[in-house]
Amino acid sequence: MNIIIRNARLRNRETLVDIGIDNGKIVEIAEKISENAEQILDAQGKLVTESFCNPHLHLCKVYTLLMMDESALKAYHGQDMGAAMTAIEEAAKIKEQYNAKWIIENVRKALKMAARYGNTHIRAFADVDSKAKLEGIKALLMAKQEFKGIVDLQVVAFPQDGVVREPGTVELIEAAMKMGADVVGGIPWIEYTVPDERLHIDAMFKIAQKYNADISMLVDDAGDSGLKTLEMLAIKTLKEQWIGRVLAHHARAMSLYPTPYFKKLAALLKQAQMGVVSDPHTGPLHAKVKELLEEKALVVFGQDDIVDAYYPFGRNNMLEVAFLNAHLLWMTTFREMEKIYDMITIAPAKAMNIKNFGLQTGNAAHLVVLEAKSIHEAIMYHQEPLYVISHGKLVDKSKL
Repeated sequence: MNIIIRNARLRNRETLVDIGIDNGKIVEIAEKISENAEQILDAQGKLVTESFCNPHLHLCKVYTLLMMDESALKAYHGQDMGAAMTAIEEAAKIKEQYNAKWIIENVRKALKMAARYGNTHIRAFADVDSKAKLEGIKALLMAKQEFKGIVDLQVVAFPQDGVVREPGTVELIEAAMKMGADVVGGIPWIEYTVPDERLHIDAMFKIAQKYNADISMLVDDAGDSGLKTLEMLAIKTLKEQWIGRVLAHHARAMSLYPTPYFKKLAALLKQAQMGVVSDPHTGPLHAKVKELLEEKALVVFGQDDIVDAYYPFGRNNMLEVAFLNAHLLWMTTFREMEKIYDMITIAPAKAMNIKNFGLQTGNAAHLVVLEAKSIHEAIMYHQEPLYVISHGKLVDKSKL
């Protein structure tokens, strides 16, 4: 075997186990594996789980807050998010300076941190519009190759400033897909009218179908109960039979929806097999996470931002995200902490359509050996893992 992890504590077993890894896969889980391996890792009774997945990160924007003033940050976080559109318009100014040469340096810093904290899979957004052009896409595609086998990137071609509002963006999104982007993005609520929101969704679906790509759209990201693009997106997904291939992000207006409408929406999401990525730590409003869990809809957490116009913190540490949101959502019982842990590991892997993910024999070996003996302890301290295994190989932190 390539690697054996000895004395590992699992979430669902009382006794410690050994975990055997070979050719990138988990090949054996037993109380004692008798054979040897190229590398022996002693977990010392600490918890071993799946690695972390981040389904939402604006990777082209990381660390750009230091290049601008705080006007966008204040607008996004203030007035019950009533000025969210203004915030996006303010934040767009930085894109006039976009160049892949400096973006890639920021991206490398963020991805080294991700690898260190056991975040092995990221759905990474790059703005594509008349200002950003394809500079963010270039940087993220470069990083995707550099970090292959350590941090997997699903690169999203993202029309941050709209499609109808930004003539030429549709062509740029298609150009990004031709360059190698993996996912078609969208942000329909940013358009000025309901018909334009539909045009936005329709245009992005057309590209996704042409390139057989998954879709990620930011929906209803403001304090306005009249926003309904999540419903619009779910209906389009069902109509086009793009079942299980569409992921919705933010949906902050959901917090203002009355219960009957929310329940109808939850039913639509389940029919479309559409997950919702929520980031309560990056905005005053958020999707109804606990209620979605009660409805058995797929809801997960994302980092969203790292030191940019919308959020001044972030380390690509999904345990830190879990810690913050346990407080914001008051999910503080041990049972709720277990659910939160699922929302940064196996649930986002499902939402991102990552195949063969999970701590069981036959699956790909994406694992962390935590500096903790329980989920409670892991979330409480949100420390860097002792070991990170990505694609069956031990991540050499000394080279990050």
